[in-house]
Amino acid sequence: MKDKSIIVGLDVGTTKVCTIVGINDPKGNQEIIGVGTHPSYGLKKGSVVNIDKTIQSIHSSIEEARLMSGVNFEKATVGIAGSHIYSFNSTGIVAIKGKEIVQEDIDRVIEAAKAVVIPSDREILHVIPQEYRVDNFSGIKNPIGMCGVRLEARVHIVTGAVSSIQNLLKCVEQSGIKVEQIVLQPLASSQAVLTSEEREMGVVLVDIGGGTTDVVIWKNGSIVHSQIIPVGGNHFTNDLAVALKVPHTEAERVKINHGTVLRTKDSEATHITVQGIKGAKSREVPLLLVSNVLRDRANELIDLIKETIEHKVKSEEITGGVIITGGGALIKGFAELSEFLIEMPIRIGYPIPFNGMTNVMQNTKFSTVLGLLIESSKFNCHNNDESSSGTDVIKKLGESIKQAFKEIF
Repeated sequence: MKDKSIIVGLDVGTTKVCTIVGINDPKGNQEIIGVGTHPSYGLKKGSVVNIDKTIQSIHSSIEEARLMSGVNFEKATVGIAGSHIYSFNSTGIVAIKGKEIVQEDIDRVIEAAKAVVIPSDREILHVIPQEYRVDNFSGIKNPIGMCGVRLEARVHIVTGAVSSIQNLLKCVEQSGIKVEQIVLQPLASSQAVLTSEEREMGVVLVDIGGGTTDVVIWKNGSIVHSQIIPVGGNHFTNDLAVALKVPHTEAERVKINHGTVLRTKDSEATHITVQGIKGAKSREVPLLLVSNVLRDRANELIDLIKETIEHKVKSEEITGGVIITGGGALIKGFAELSEFLIEMPIRIGYPIPFNGMTNVMQNTKFSTVLGLLIESSKFNCHNNDESSSGTDVIKKLGESIKQAFKEIF
């Protein structure tokens, strides 16, 4: 592992905390060497509500990953979501200084696009370029080397509540881990589930987590919209717990083993056994009741997803359809019901496999953490490139000092 670097993804979710450890070779290929998962007890709708319980959950997940991988790591790429996330599009315009566009011009136009008024209690997490425009030519992905007078950039800006971000950082750092970067969870899921061709075609990624459902719309290889819907898999479980009058853990078991959002002939005649509170006798309930409860919540969530798509993009622009991932994607019949109501092609998105990935990891609930591992790999490769070019930077600095002395004297 002399030429390989350690990369770590940390997904702090509403229902689980997952840590994944990998190694990154000089070519940028990743291999998984350790995974740690632990139930999450300190979050609600993606945001920290109990510091101590969150720290304990993160620490347990990290220790399990360290034990499996056999390596000690001190930093990680951390995912963030929650109902406090708000995103919007912005535009920046600058004059091109030289004959050709250079990196400095791109940096200036991105800064111009970022120069928007946001509330003091919010912080910018991501500024994602969508496209560039040079004079009258639009749809440009990389304008470096092009000639022109005016450079315009359209970007997607993701913001989050300062308090929520700081609480998450505090929990991770008190668990003994340094945060190397924060990544929006649906952006990470996109890296793990979508191909570059799908992002170019136009696709909607729906990541159904425990506390929230994250929606990202891709078009022409760029994000055009992202939104956090405060409804997730836990809401299905809570509805069952109330309707069946059973504890949350029993409702979760029923949802996983017997739950479906589709009515079938079997569900009308079948009964299942459920266990109430401790000490109470088990009893039988009709499977049709379970199906009706889950279907009502599914209808609500699908309506919210459909409304988001219709307000932000034309259906004919999404030729790749809708891809559903996350733990909630495995609710039986949800994809079929979504396809019927949204009236677009829909499939369940499983993570794209790579080295060291076991069959257990080939599950939609690991999409986000696998995407965070990919983002960690990119971050480390970028830093390595910068450090390797350190001698060039010193050389250029020396030349600029010499030139300054010539101009003065």
